[in-house]
This record gives sequence, C-alpha cells and structure tokens, in this order.
Amino acid sequence: MFHLNFIVLKVLLCNMKKFSILFILASGIFLMAFCMESNSKPMNENKISLHEYIVEDINGDSYDFSKLKGKKVMVVNTASKCGLTPQYEALEALYKAYGSSDFTIVAFPSNNFMGQEPGSDADILTFCKKNYGVTFPLMSKVDVKGKGKCSVYKFLTEKSLNGLKDSEVKWNFQKYLIDENGFLELVIPPRTAPNDPEIIAWIKN
Repeated sequence: MFHLNFIVLKVLLCNMKKFSILFILASGIFLMAFCMESNSKPMNENKISLHEYIVEDINGDSYDFSKLKGKKVMVVNTASKCGLTPQYEALEALYKAYGSSDFTIVAFPSNNFMGQEPGSDADILTFCKKNYGVTFPLMSKVDVKGKGKCSVYKFLTEKSLNGLKDSEVKWNFQKYLIDENGFLELVIPPRTAPNDPEIIAWIKN
C-alpha cells in the first residue's frame, strides 16, 4: 500500500512539474506577444491634436481650434518689418483661392526675430488690413520660440506633443501644415512661398 501511494505521489509530482513547465512557457509566450504588440504600436499614438487648443485672437477674443475640425490648416508666424513681410500678399491670395470649409490660414504675429514685429495687436491689425487686406484669422502676438513659447508652438515644435517631429522656428513666415484631424503633417521653411506647388498640392489632396 505504501509502495502504491509512493508511486501515485511520484506521478502527481511529475505531472505538477510538467504543468509548471507548461505554465512558464505559456507565460513567456504571452509576455513576448504583449511586448511585440506594444512595440508595433506607433510612437505617436498619443499625439495631441491642434483642435485641443484655445488661444486669444488679435481682437482679444477666444479662438477655439476645435471649430476647425475637418479643415486643413496652415499655421504661420508673421512679422510686419521683415524682408518676408510681402508674403502676407501671397497668403491672402492663397486664402481667397482655397479658404473654404476645407482649408484656412491662422497667423501668429511674433517679435522673436530681430524685433521685426514691435507693434501692439492693434498696430499689427491696422498694418495687415491697410497694406495687404488680410482677411484670414490673425491671433494675438506670441512667442514662437524660447522659454516663453506659447502652447500652440510647443505643440508644433515638439514631437512629444505633435507625434511627427521636433522642429525649430527658423525665422518669420515658417509654415506648419495641419491635416483635417488637427495633426501635424509638414513643416515648410520661411522662404518657401505660400503658393509653392508643394503647398498647393497638399491643399488639393
């Protein structure tokens, strides 16, 4: 009887050992699969949308980017006393040609480059209306670089927020192209004209 019990115990221990090995293997396979799935997820899965931001426009009113859902957006930093200031004319022409339910331009005046936008919001608005007949949305003057960089430009220039790339605003009239869902798609250098074929193709597509 004792011998029989010993055999049964030995069989049970053997089966438990096999079960433990199978459990460890199964756990390992599950862990590997989980890691592979996690690694396969895009790094920008948690990127933020431009539509989450609310800023102040040049008239002192709130401007909620969520109202631009479904539109492509060009965000551009501007200045009144820059060699590239005449781009205002091309921006307005672009807005008149394509500004609709599908596309808009949002400009952020900035004094970050050699003091080329020294005026108040009122001065800037008067300048833009008088000299270029600007009708696209103008925001209140902000910092687009440095410690005081505004929230929208933190989003535009930091990959941890926009999910696409880190960038630096090089000069006035750098253009950020945002898709219909509020996600960054392209960064266009300052000297590239607003009516550049690449930009037109992006708007149309």
